[in-house]
Amino acid sequence: MKSRADVVIVGGGISGAAIAYNLAKKGVKHIVVLEKSYQGSGSTGRCGAGIRQQWGTEMNCRLSKLSNEYFEKAKEELEYHGDLEFKQGGYLILASTDSELELFRRNVRLQNKLGIRSQLISNEEAKEIVPFLVTDEIVGATYHEKDGHLNPFTTLDAFVRAAKRMGVTYLTHTEVTKINVQKGRVVGVETTAGNIATDTVVNAAGGYSKVVADLAGVAIPTYSERHQILVTTPINPILKPMVMSFSKNIYTQQVPHGSIIMGRSDASEPRDLNNRSSWQFLDEMAKTVTSLLPPLERVRVVRAWAGQYNLTPDKQPILGEVPDVKGFYLAVGFSGHGFMFAPATGILLSEMILKEKLTIDVSALGLNRFSKGELIIEPSVV
Repeated sequence: MKSRADVVIVGGGISGAAIAYNLAKKGVKHIVVLEKSYQGSGSTGRCGAGIRQQWGTEMNCRLSKLSNEYFEKAKEELEYHGDLEFKQGGYLILASTDSELELFRRNVRLQNKLGIRSQLISNEEAKEIVPFLVTDEIVGATYHEKDGHLNPFTTLDAFVRAAKRMGVTYLTHTEVTKINVQKGRVVGVETTAGNIATDTVVNAAGGYSKVVADLAGVAIPTYSERHQILVTTPINPILKPMVMSFSKNIYTQQVPHGSIIMGRSDASEPRDLNNRSSWQFLDEMAKTVTSLLPPLERVRVVRAWAGQYNLTPDKQPILGEVPDVKGFYLAVGFSGHGFMFAPATGILLSEMILKEKLTIDVSALGLNRFSKGELIIEPSVV
């Protein structure tokens, strides 16, 4: 193992891989990515992998637009020979109350202003997109045809392979046990495989972001929470877009090989690192999805699983250098959207570390926004 590195990235998921790739692309030579388990074992390999640009804050609109444009060319950019299973079938987001519809109306105005061509549509127009959608409790919807989905495993693999080709060292099954800080700046990391001297460490540890921050003596307001998801047997194509409802607590989509993926949140979920699936999720999920999309009552569930949402108080990520610990960067707290923001995260963290002008001004997403009370509340999340 290398005893010295220019940059050490803790977390081998999609965020860490994208940061490593962008740094290596810009000429950084000695980059080490540390993953405590296997590639894709964390939130990346457990997520729904949807990508959308329909948000309620300008910050998230800009991050998702940049990321979506990157995903459209990712296969060529990363020189990947496999299939990313990139599908732009759109997102159909349902409103079930007049107040939610008014929120969507404001969201669409914001999105259109930023170059995202989303639309506010009627129930009749929604049924033209999904003919078997039950609209009895729906008052309208929004739709954006450029939203979509990728395979999270092959997308991660594409970033990892591209980074490795440029010399990045990936160490799986290697856990960080301490981040050494002297006189207010990072000087190295200690791992289960040995020590690495470095003056730059990136915390991209997903659900374990708080655990890793604690290793450097840094308090961050992130917490993890179980979110569950399931997949069915493949069926003939019946569902083009992702169908999502914040108020009804559901997202579901058909992936290119025919399976249906669906998930929901649980407001009573405790803050912990539980990754076990439950029968209660299957029961609630079945009730919700069949009330909106009745033909799905005939599909068979193959597997259910759980992963971690790493959340912040305002459901926005923390991006940037820790003010009191020079050389310690955070790319954490994505609140369930780390996969879809990964391209932007990789670009922006590389720019921060190399002291370049930022493609998007994300200074408002720094850690100190919490102590200042300057939260940026995102209203459109499941």
